[in-house]
Amino acid sequence: MNREHSDNIRPIRFREGALQLLDQRRLPQESVWQTYQDAPAVAVAIRDMVVRGAPAIGITAAFGVVLACQRAAGQHDWRARVAVDIETLRGSRPTAVNLFWALDRMQAVVAASESVDAAVSETRAVAERMLEADIAGNRQLGALGAQLIDPGRGVLTHCNTGSLATGGYGTALGVIRAAWDAGRIKEVFADETRPWLQGSRLTAWELVHDGIPVQVLCEGAAASLLRSGRVGWVIVGADRIAANGDTANKIGTYGLALLARAHGVRFMVAAPVATIDFEMADGSGIPIEQRGEDEVLALAGQRVAADGARGYNPAFDVTPADLIDAIVTERGVVEAPTRERLATLREPAAAESATTGA
Repeated sequence: MNREHSDNIRPIRFREGALQLLDQRRLPQESVWQTYQDAPAVAVAIRDMVVRGAPAIGITAAFGVVLACQRAAGQHDWRARVAVDIETLRGSRPTAVNLFWALDRMQAVVAASESVDAAVSETRAVAERMLEADIAGNRQLGALGAQLIDPGRGVLTHCNTGSLATGGYGTALGVIRAAWDAGRIKEVFADETRPWLQGSRLTAWELVHDGIPVQVLCEGAAASLLRSGRVGWVIVGADRIAANGDTANKIGTYGLALLARAHGVRFMVAAPVATIDFEMADGSGIPIEQRGEDEVLALAGQRVAADGARGYNPAFDVTPADLIDAIVTERGVVEAPTRERLATLREPAAAESATTGA
């Protein structure tokens, strides 16, 4: 059974020399595009979660370098100015490896440019190829992941891993889209994903937009749902995957992996190869972003916790590789991931060049 779906959500665009981002803090109540003219403002947008999701952060940062080159035009010290902006972008969020992957490639393009005008042209071309390659890779990833899903049951996902978290189509949500189109999924459940509510605000919005039925649940309801037998796979994305398969993702993912193993439900991580940090031996070295206490002590700007209470607010946790049944990438599927199996996905040397736009 094939089901027609729409795929026209694109959260990042570059027009008339400016970067435009769909403000994900305002969804689903309203769709507001924010416009950026310089790299420091882009860094603030990443930090403040106007854009979020590891692939989308990387692409956004790449366009931030384009803006840096444009702003440096006509300056004798343009390379130094761009270098400062790149470091500002590097400091915007610490966990998503795609951010550093993209900036390394853009930095190499700048270094190879003979003039600032050439840098503007070449960085924009590479950033646009990154965006196009991300969407194409997500479609391939989605098709590969969908093949693992036996028809007849539902899936549970966490946070937002769709078009809003990427250049388009999505990673874990791309798998869900592809599986739904192929008639392999009976129903979709989305964790609310506190404290930013990416599941209820963003994932539910995307699925409703595409005509895919979705039920939102509090994280606390996941255990009973998994015990019910209605879910065959938990499908999540990743912000950084260590060389051994340990995976950092939105806080709450580790708990889902434990619950899935306890209830015989399979657990899938869907992410592009760029999310794999082959230099990071295991998950213990992955930096975990600690965000402001107010995000858990207040709701929509209104404090809900008792005065005097403190907030514990790690943005991510790390799921050990031995709890992951499959890591799905655009290059292939690695089941029961190990260091040796993941190494087969490593980019060939030719693809490491920033000028490929890989």
